[in-house]
Amino acid sequence: MTEDILGKALGGISGILVTPYDKDGEIDPARLAPILDRALGAGVHMPVVNGNTGEFYALTTDEAVTMVQEVAGLVAGRAPLLAGVGRGIRDAQRLARASADAGAAALMVHQPPDPFVAPRGIVDYLKAVADASGGLPMMVYLRNDAIGTNAIVDLVSLPEVRGVKWATPNPLKLAEAIAASDPSITWVGGLAEVWAPALYAVGARGFTSGLINVWPEMSVAIHAALEESDYAGANALIAKMRVFEDIRAEEMNGANVTGVKAALLGMGLDCGPTRPPSAWPLNPSQQDRLDAFLKTHVLK
Repeated sequence: MTEDILGKALGGISGILVTPYDKDGEIDPARLAPILDRALGAGVHMPVVNGNTGEFYALTTDEAVTMVQEVAGLVAGRAPLLAGVGRGIRDAQRLARASADAGAAALMVHQPPDPFVAPRGIVDYLKAVADASGGLPMMVYLRNDAIGTNAIVDLVSLPEVRGVKWATPNPLKLAEAIAASDPSITWVGGLAEVWAPALYAVGARGFTSGLINVWPEMSVAIHAALEESDYAGANALIAKMRVFEDIRAEEMNGANVTGVKAALLGMGLDCGPTRPPSAWPLNPSQQDRLDAFLKTHVLK
């Protein structure tokens, strides 16, 4: 894959796919087929497997390997596939190798949640993942910017790093990191559509989205508005889907995947429940608001 194609995809919509389960609670990737077809048909630039909307930390490593293999087959070369890797270094290396073998275009490296993470240790972690993948391009998933700008620059200075998923609500720190780093790095808004305008304003390009599982056409319209610097238009579109993201943010973000899977169920695309410790099902208030959202915007 050329740098131009990958760069365009990173600066587009990274659509984080759910992980479907069957009636016995086992992963059932085939259920993603209609969801993927609609998302890619709408123009979503880069599907993402094994992301947080895909309940990455609720999956075993064997399940995550199967997911990237199966989703790569479902995508079938229609778009670059971004594959999430993470957890302990041995698991991350195994997933990196499996993702490369499956044909992923790049890796999204989850920020290690270990309580004893050293910023320089993350550099070594990224190097080991890159080596295991045979040098696949990487997007660093940054959920905690407390490591500081200098440490962030060290991460993005690795030759395999092409982008950063900036998932902290701190545009000023993002602007500082962009100014201090190689201008070739793509800084992706990692807090979905609601935060995309604020992060775009300081230099982010593209954004991640769980909405693409449910209403990909809206995600694509928001992206198009932001690419034209039409912030008023983008915010007007975001207002139409805001309740969906508000529901997902409840219960300390514990309803994040719940909201997506409940919406899919309401659309006749049953992907099973979420696994604990995620919330399931939605509470009555959340479900009522979601039903109204679907009726007004998605099922019309």
